[in-house]
Amino acid sequence: MKVIVITGASSGIGAELALKAAANGYFIAICARRKEKLESVQQSIEQNGGKCFMMQADISIKEQAEQFIHNVISHYGRIDILVNNAGRGNLASVEDTTEEQLLSIFGVNVFSLWYITAPALIQMKLQGYGHIINIASVAGTMGFPFNSAYVAAKHAVMGFTASLRAELAGSHISATAICPDGVITEWGTVTEGGEIGKLFMSGIRESRSIAREKGIGLAPLAAMITAKSVADIILQTAEFPPEHDIYTHVGTHERAMEFAENRWKAEQKMLAFYLGMQKSYSQS
Repeated sequence: MKVIVITGASSGIGAELALKAAANGYFIAICARRKEKLESVQQSIEQNGGKCFMMQADISIKEQAEQFIHNVISHYGRIDILVNNAGRGNLASVEDTTEEQLLSIFGVNVFSLWYITAPALIQMKLQGYGHIINIASVAGTMGFPFNSAYVAAKHAVMGFTASLRAELAGSHISATAICPDGVITEWGTVTEGGEIGKLFMSGIRESRSIAREKGIGLAPLAAMITAKSVADIILQTAEFPPEHDIYTHVGTHERAMEFAENRWKAEQKMLAFYLGMQKSYSQS
């Protein structure tokens, strides 16, 4: 059986992926900060006959991240697939973003990639195979207002994945970035600095009247999907490593390509949304 390691697996995408992978016969290794929720995921897996190693860890702390990977290797003897899923967003304008918030967001979204991937990669190189999947975001390909720390962090995830892929070229170890858009989880309610989900919904509402007043189009925003749907896509990616990064929502790959080709033109299509977000933030 293959061993899949999933960070940030106490809820949302990570938890759904762990449950889905276990149901498909994978041996599971999970970590997160919230012990009770993590234990609940482990119990669900084991009650259904699955194998699950669990460790409470804050992987923004290097020693805890490395210890988790070392414990997984001691427990299972190998790592076939690593899913760097742990992440957290923020709500703040650039000038309102504190140093504490900035370090926290980069700690869990970016620094943890090195802390987890480096020891896992050593094991994969010894094995001669493996697949590293980094959960990025469409926010890693374009800008969104009032969560610049998160957006910058997810751009870093995309860069990390591209560099990792270059280092592994010609080997039997793959690296893939997966870019979700809006997902129906608690993510938008637990962002640092306030609930970014509420601001986004308010900004979308405001954008409708702004678009009418200014005679401009509504932003091409993707419909939200469930964590289970994203987990299905991740597991398919794990089983069949693609030659390209993966976008989970309809239309988001095309939108990312538009931003890459002509950022100014693509941003003009988002103008009503940007202005709606500005109005909502100023009123919050």
